[in-house]
Amino acid sequence: MDTLKVLDKTFIHFISHLKIQETIARMAADLDRDMYGKSPLFLAVLNGSFIFAADLFKQIKMPSRISFVKMASYMGTGSSGKVDQLIGLQETITGQHIIILEDIIDSGLTVNKLLDHLGAMQPASVRIAALLYKPDAFKASFNIDYIGIEIPNNFVVGYGLDYNGYGRNSKDIYTL
Repeated sequence: MDTLKVLDKTFIHFISHLKIQETIARMAADLDRDMYGKSPLFLAVLNGSFIFAADLFKQIKMPSRISFVKMASYMGTGSSGKVDQLIGLQETITGQHIIILEDIIDSGLTVNKLLDHLGAMQPASVRIAALLYKPDAFKASFNIDYIGIEIPNNFVVGYGLDYNGYGRNSKDIYTL
């Protein structure tokens, strides 16, 4: 499909499902290599990362666990500028190796807030894996350890990414 209509907006095809899956396979191989023997806890940031997290986690070969936290900073097609933690972490992470899974990192505000929260819990290490990264929108100073695809600072939907809650269910990614 060349276009995707979501509510009052029309998006154009941007990244194919095949390219997404190839990217995820590369990221999983890198994570397995780098985290070998560490039995990490993957921490997926909901709602957007649930499809990415599921597809990535299926390709991870090392012993590992997954948990979820829900954070929010978007309203419509732009960041609200403030991050609200909606559902907190239920795992004990002291001394654990953590890998944060994000569907997209743009400003970095959501991950920055999550890093502050996790740091207080004294994990052994924290790494960040993002399927999509918008370098032109990035305002934070943390390092992103695993970047799937760098994209321009355009609004995207599909493959878990949404516009006002809709559009997540497309297997491809579309841009406004």
